[in-house]
Amino acid sequence: MARLRSALQQLPELALSLDTVAHPYLKQLAEFSAPMDSMAELLERAIKDNPPVVIRDGGVIADGYNAELDEWRDLANGATAYLDKLEHDERDRHGIDTLKVGYNNVHGFYIQVSRGQSHLVPPHYVRRQTLKNAERYIIPELKEHEDKVLNSKSKALAIEKKLWEELFDLLLPNLEQLQNLASALSQLDVLQNLAERAESLDYCRPTLTEKAGIQIQSGRHPVVEQVMDEPFIANPIALNPERKMLIVTGPNMGGKSTYMRQTALIALMAHIGCYVPAESAEIGSLDRIFTRIGASDDLASGRSTFMVEMTETANILHNATQNSLVLMDEIGRGTSTYDGLSLAWASAEWLATKVGAMTLFATHYFELTEMPNQLPNLANVHLDAVEHGDSIAFMHAVQEGAASKSYGLAVAGLAGVPKAVIKNARQKLTQLEQIGQNPARAESPQVDIANQLSLIPEPSEVEEALAQINPDDLTPRQALEELYRLKQLL
Repeated sequence: MARLRSALQQLPELALSLDTVAHPYLKQLAEFSAPMDSMAELLERAIKDNPPVVIRDGGVIADGYNAELDEWRDLANGATAYLDKLEHDERDRHGIDTLKVGYNNVHGFYIQVSRGQSHLVPPHYVRRQTLKNAERYIIPELKEHEDKVLNSKSKALAIEKKLWEELFDLLLPNLEQLQNLASALSQLDVLQNLAERAESLDYCRPTLTEKAGIQIQSGRHPVVEQVMDEPFIANPIALNPERKMLIVTGPNMGGKSTYMRQTALIALMAHIGCYVPAESAEIGSLDRIFTRIGASDDLASGRSTFMVEMTETANILHNATQNSLVLMDEIGRGTSTYDGLSLAWASAEWLATKVGAMTLFATHYFELTEMPNQLPNLANVHLDAVEHGDSIAFMHAVQEGAASKSYGLAVAGLAGVPKAVIKNARQKLTQLEQIGQNPARAESPQVDIANQLSLIPEPSEVEEALAQINPDDLTPRQALEELYRLKQLL
């Protein structure tokens, strides 16, 4: 009730703010949130300024609201005027200047006289309590008043609860008006907040269209741009029926996830009627936004990170439609290279051919960048980075085409992995890249993923030479010569 009263007290000021609105819907909200003076006045009269949380012990109904309640309350509070008079009369009658009338929760009302003047106390005073420096007494007149006071507390509480129930009956006819007020205020609150953010954060008004597609110029992430110390690098995105899936490549920490998430957030903000962080945005009608982002497990239910990832992927592949926006980030990380790459390829192909959803598919499997050459309506984009010696600079700028290389080792170095480990990894990477070379890759109409990453090496010259040597047929001198020859070959 106190909060409702507080809200009603703000309405006159709100009415002044809404006085100049021209939009028909805002005018309607202004009508619904018009001042309700009679109800505000009733609650101001009826409810105390700082009422307790519950009515159980009373003290909710304001003084002056009901005369009978005030009367009983005065009694319940000890009717101080009566007690002051009694104290004055008894002090004068018996000549005891230390006499005081008091009350406590344990012994009720009492007359207190100091120990030094207790010999002046008349015989009809009945001792109630002895203290170190005083005696406390009761007299029939005070006992009668005490009974009346204790009775009045329960009477006052009963009247207060009755008045409380009646207050609901007085407010009930205005229930629909209050519900409309609550709805109008909540909408004004949201609209005002969205307007303030659009003005303060330089958002633009998006265009919503019936045709499928997302066209954003200089899009930004609404949260990341606020928490960064450096300027946020804005990026465009174009998704349409001729370009339904983007294969997003680039280094870890290059901004792939941010790019994908900002696209989804801009689409979502546009659909709720909010201005968006971009220079311009044209958003087609979306039925749902699906995401498979981040690594999390559900070990309590016996589901590993990979199982959670696959469950989310399955949900997307079953339920996405051609009007959905799908974000797929690093599918297939939690299993072997062949399994993961195969799953990522097949999932991307299903989304592109069977579902036709607008999709952002981020991956580190460079084999997937071949898909736009084999399937229609796909395109490659990448987030740029520049490597200088052992360091790396992330440009966070989206470029057309596939990334030229992966920067995993550079990122590992940034993270603090020991240099010896990075050096060893670089040597191993060189070996694996040599092993994985497959000249037939470009001509193959259907990419053979297993052959591309075949780990069965071609025999080198040294190995062929070794295979032809029979150590039992060599003299020590011949063996030494062969060793020099092998060394030279290596």
